[in-house]
Amino acid sequence: MSHRTLSTRRKGAVLTVAVAAALLTGCDGLEPGGSSAGPGPDTAAGQAVSPMTNPDGTKPGLAALTSEADKVNARKLIQGLATKGRGPKTGYERDEFGYAWMDTADGVPLARNGCDTRNDLLKLHGRHVQFRSGSDCVVVAMDLYDPYTGKDIAWKKAKATEVQIDHVVPLSYSWQMGAARWPESKRKQLANDVLNLLPVEGRANSAKRDSGPASWLPPNKKIRCSYVVRFAQVADKYELPVTTADRATMLKQCQG
Repeated sequence: MSHRTLSTRRKGAVLTVAVAAALLTGCDGLEPGGSSAGPGPDTAAGQAVSPMTNPDGTKPGLAALTSEADKVNARKLIQGLATKGRGPKTGYERDEFGYAWMDTADGVPLARNGCDTRNDLLKLHGRHVQFRSGSDCVVVAMDLYDPYTGKDIAWKKAKATEVQIDHVVPLSYSWQMGAARWPESKRKQLANDVLNLLPVEGRANSAKRDSGPASWLPPNKKIRCSYVVRFAQVADKYELPVTTADRATMLKQCQG
C-alpha cells in the first residue's frame, strides 16, 4: 500500500469521526450561542450588548465591559452619582410602585403594548421563545443566558420561579433612598422600566434581595462592571443617590 493511499484513508477516517460527532451533538452545538454551546458572556446567541451602548435597556442581554475606554466612561458615570445614607424602610410596600408587571406605566419603553412587563422582558432577553397557543405575548418556554451566574437556562412556565425578573435597583432600596417622596407615577415607571429590569436565575435574584452593590454583586465576576454600570444608569436617570459604600464598590468593579 502506498504512503499516499494510507494518508488519504486516514483523512477520510478523521472526517467520518467529525461528521459523526456533529450528528450526535446536533446543529446547535456547531453555532455560537446555540442551546448546546457552553455558557459564557458572548454565547447568548451573540445578542448580549454592553450597557454603555444600551442606555435605555431596550436591547437584550448584559455583556461585559472589556475596553479601557468603556471603563473610563463607566467610572465617570458612577463618580457623578450623589450619595446619602440609606433611610428607613418604614411604609414600604410593593404596591406603592403599582401592581406587579403592569402595562400602563406611562413614560417607559414597551408600555401600553398589550403585553405585561414580565412577558415583555422574557421576549426581549430570551432565545427560542415559545408562546402560549393563540398568544403573541405569554411566554411558556425559552432559553435564557443569565448574566448574573453565567449559566444557560432552558426555562418552562411550569417552573416559573427558575427565572425571575430582577429590579437592578431594588424597589425597597429606592424607597429608602428617596422614592418614598416621589409621586406614584414615577415609582410605577421605575418598577416597569426595562432599564431597571433583567430576567435572571431565580436563586440569584432571591439571594440579592434588596441589596446595593456593597452588599451583593453577581457571582459571575466578568459581568460585575456591567452590572454596576446598569445600576448607575438607573440611579442617574431617576436622580437617585446611592450610599457611599455602594459608590465605592461600584468604582472598584470598573477599575482598569
